[in-house]
Amino acid sequence: MALSPADVSRIAHLARLELSGAEADAMLTQLNGFFGIVEQMSAVDTRGIEPLYTPLSAVQDVTLRLRDDVVTESNNRERNQLSAPAVENGLFLVPKVIE
Repeated sequence: MALSPADVSRIAHLARLELSGAEADAMLTQLNGFFGIVEQMSAVDTRGIEPLYTPLSAVQDVTLRLRDDVVTESNNRERNQLSAPAVENGLFLVPKVIE
């Protein structure tokens, strides 16, 4: 998928960028190079290959460091509301800002 100069102009417009002619030409070259790499990667058959959860797992055994899924918090509503200027029935009271 090769981009045209019109495509680069449209992208620059959408991104609110003002590009000179030389900058637009350089951007066209860079974007087409990027899309060329994407096309090469898309052409590779990856069926049957497990995805990596970290790039390091391709070169060494990596174990996931997971913690136990347990509740470590408690209800601290009263303590958290001690510094509030106004509280009523466990809710923060704030001044009305919209009439």
